[in-house]
Amino acid sequence: MNVTTRPLIPLDLHIESFADQYIRHQTPADKVKENELVRLKSEILERGYLTKSDLAKIASWKAPRIAGHVQKNDEEYVIEITQFSFATKNERVRIESLTLLDGVSWPMATVILHFFHSHRYPIIDFRVINTISLSQPKQYDFVFWWRYVEFCRRSAEAFSVDMRTLDRALWQYSKDNGKQVTYET
Repeated sequence: MNVTTRPLIPLDLHIESFADQYIRHQTPADKVKENELVRLKSEILERGYLTKSDLAKIASWKAPRIAGHVQKNDEEYVIEITQFSFATKNERVRIESLTLLDGVSWPMATVILHFFHSHRYPIIDFRVINTISLSQPKQYDFVFWWRYVEFCRRSAEAFSVDMRTLDRALWQYSKDNGKQVTYET
């Protein structure tokens, strides 16, 4: 991310309204998949790692076309990597270690943290990047991602919404509108 580029929230983004639209426009299958991820959260937080089956459910929700790639991971490897990621205090290690898993790129890694880490993390997606007026990088890196995380955390706090609500709203806004007039948070 260019150091002079600042993420912006659209002037006409009504967080709750767009988050509700996201939910209304979900297919029944996507609702089932997302609800399954939400249902798994407390169980995964308690045990401190994902299983291969958990990872397959995440991949099916985020990127069904490439979900088969996560099947290449050995069960023990998934457990070790995710346990390590969830336990580390280092933010860079937390996100980048997840990308060691087959089929897990930056966007998929952010879904894992979004749903299954005790801290608040946004999901990185080209639609959300568009909504907050950033240029889509050729390749994600820690500096870009961390600025994005901090921006989303500040925005969620400023709008008094949880990270899931903010994520849904930003995604839906882009789907409905593309880029619009913006202001800084």
